[in-house]
Amino acid sequence: MNPTMEKLNSTSLIELEDKFGAHNYHPLPVVLSRGEGVFVWDVEGEKYFDFLSAYSAVNQGHCHPKITNALIEQAQTLALTSRAFYNDSLGEYEQFITNLFGFDKVLPMNTGAEAVETAIKLCRKWAYEKKGIAENQATILVCEGNFHGRTTTIVSFSSDPDSNKNFGPYAPGFQAIPYDDLKALEEALKQPNVAGFLVEPIQGEAGVYTPSEDFIREARRLCSENGVLLIADEVQTGIARTGSLLAVCGNCSCENKCERQSDTYTRPDILILGKALSGGVYPVSAVLADDEIMMVIKPGQHGSTFGGNPIAAKVAIAALEVVEEEKLIQNARKLGSIFRKEMQRIIDGSDLVLKVRGKGLLNAIVVNDTEDSPTAWNLCVALKDNGLLAKPTHGNIIRFAPPLVITEEQLFECVGIIEKTIKNFVK
Repeated sequence: MNPTMEKLNSTSLIELEDKFGAHNYHPLPVVLSRGEGVFVWDVEGEKYFDFLSAYSAVNQGHCHPKITNALIEQAQTLALTSRAFYNDSLGEYEQFITNLFGFDKVLPMNTGAEAVETAIKLCRKWAYEKKGIAENQATILVCEGNFHGRTTTIVSFSSDPDSNKNFGPYAPGFQAIPYDDLKALEEALKQPNVAGFLVEPIQGEAGVYTPSEDFIREARRLCSENGVLLIADEVQTGIARTGSLLAVCGNCSCENKCERQSDTYTRPDILILGKALSGGVYPVSAVLADDEIMMVIKPGQHGSTFGGNPIAAKVAIAALEVVEEEKLIQNARKLGSIFRKEMQRIIDGSDLVLKVRGKGLLNAIVVNDTEDSPTAWNLCVALKDNGLLAKPTHGNIIRFAPPLVITEEQLFECVGIIEKTIKNFVK
């Protein structure tokens, strides 16, 4: 490391990013240098509760020893072969993850957006080769307010102007319908050439919009009746975040993993995973489906140099094992209920916040101001000053998503920080 770098403080490091980095993010003014469990530290040594978890990538906590050890050990042995050759880690991982989630096959990728693109390709190819839709005529239904990534294809069906304005021309083949609107879905499915319905079980980036209890279950029924693939994007909601292994599990009472025979389990045709699939230490994503869908992809038709590499395979197994071993599903379910109850208590005594919503430990509060106001941002800065890191989404909504390893005692300490900040906040 350049010796001068060791002397730089937060202000200098922020200036470096502003000068030499693209301005495609608006970070909170804090420069982090270390993390452990639910905590992160800035370069000056100040300690914070992390209530974003890298957008739910760090469900297992920062620098989890089992996951980081898997990374280190495999990196020192064999890091990358590409898929031109077999490696001794991938098959074990593929068996592990398909057994866990109950699908025939997995297609490994790296990022969430890559996995969504993979699911779109799978759905279209299945539509032409299995369902009999004429080539280039398939439509995939999506929901208004969606966030599935920022590739050119994905932003083509985004309803967020920040995501798609001046990035056209847009890719055809998608139709947006209102979220959590079964009647709209039913009508859209009557159209010819509908191949799939791509949906987030909870819309995280849109403000943690949690749909009606029967929305995903009824969507499954309607898709099945119309021969349409249900594609669940669980990049943010999956891997225990909502108090179930998958958000599509609904209110199932599974202990360590999804009870696939449970009445409350809604099984998608294509499942998209990412983020916490690696515990945040390495880019790992996955698309799961049964043979009828997955086997339409032949050699040379889709791939990734890094997808399915040995490090990713070992890291993902370790990350999923931690979820079971440390009972993170149960912890998220229990503490999420406590958190929403406590937030509602605070809201009842405040004019600053209108409501709380969410599931498990994916929650949000709605600030009593307009989307274009700086109130939520300023509230997050005040929370930072009091030792808790969170970020606004869509202007007046603040998402709260701590690592799932958080304890009840730590959660109540964080509730105290939030309550103190709200009580003392001046617009």
